[in-house]
Amino acid sequence: MEPNSPFQRTLREFWPLIILSALVTAVVVIIQAFGDPIISRSLTEALIRLVVVVALFIFIGNSGLMSFGHIAFMMIGAYATAWQTMPVMTKGIFAPGLPQYLLENSHHWIPATLIGGVAASVVALVAGLALMRLSGIAASIGTFAFLMVFYSFYLQWSTWTAGQSSLVGLPMTTTPWVGLVFSLVAIVVAFFYARSRFGLALRASREDAVAAQASGVNVQVQRLIAFVVSAFLCGLAGGLYGHFLGLLTVDTFYLPLTFITIAMLVVGGMNSLSGAVVGTLFISFAIEILRVLERGVNVGVSVKLPANSAEVGLGIILLLVLIFRRTGITRNQEIYWPWKPVVAVSSVTRRQS
Repeated sequence: MEPNSPFQRTLREFWPLIILSALVTAVVVIIQAFGDPIISRSLTEALIRLVVVVALFIFIGNSGLMSFGHIAFMMIGAYATAWQTMPVMTKGIFAPGLPQYLLENSHHWIPATLIGGVAASVVALVAGLALMRLSGIAASIGTFAFLMVFYSFYLQWSTWTAGQSSLVGLPMTTTPWVGLVFSLVAIVVAFFYARSRFGLALRASREDAVAAQASGVNVQVQRLIAFVVSAFLCGLAGGLYGHFLGLLTVDTFYLPLTFITIAMLVVGGMNSLSGAVVGTLFISFAIEILRVLERGVNVGVSVKLPANSAEVGLGIILLLVLIFRRTGITRNQEIYWPWKPVVAVSSVTRRQS
């Protein structure tokens, strides 16, 4: 076969998608083969977070704007899904303010999760009309304010969200295999978005907004598109999370989850899809090791770390990356082995032109 045959050029373009999908699938298959229920639950949680981190890459990685508000979309999707899937007998107790139709009917979790993603994207469209006009630190502060507003709103909206209590009775349908399917869907969406004309235009504005505008790129519209797409994926992740826990509490969707997902993106490399996937897997593995050490292990001598060592370890890892490898584990590059990334990028450029 010729070195530059159409098949090889196509394979070079899709090589990161193939590698990342195979990597995530292999991790799930290997861990599930051991059949440990504790590790299986940790794996499911990691896959849900992977969907969120990939969604963050779609917006943060392509636009260059830091967002602290995407967990609000996860919360919107989680509650929108829960209102549809909770048993009828518990809705009147925990969410008596729901519309009559929702109080009297329950739906399958798959369409409910999709509707939750749509609800999150609609909110992103409305909020993004204002937020996407901002740039730099102002945009970051604006997204953080957005998170605070929705957190406070859901906390006080007790007739729908149970306030400081929990919505209970959600069917626990999110398994590692369900998490794998949604993770692969998120990876595919992010891959094709990044290579679409919308992703290319947004990255052009990330590198030089003035030059991009001079070339005819509507920066605000491109940011808004990425904001809405990433919010949809976060909404899906929220629906998965509720059906993983079996209950929902507003406090779940606030600062801890915000910072851990951003840390996963930064550690992996925020400007590449490979960085989002690798960072999530790496941090999830590190946290699980620290949690095991917190519970204590016996390796000839008893080893037990103090409580909350996982959070301390995450902070240390993030500091080390920011000091010694600011571009993350992947150096903000996609995984193109055994081919060079410059070949694949040039091929993509030719197709876009």
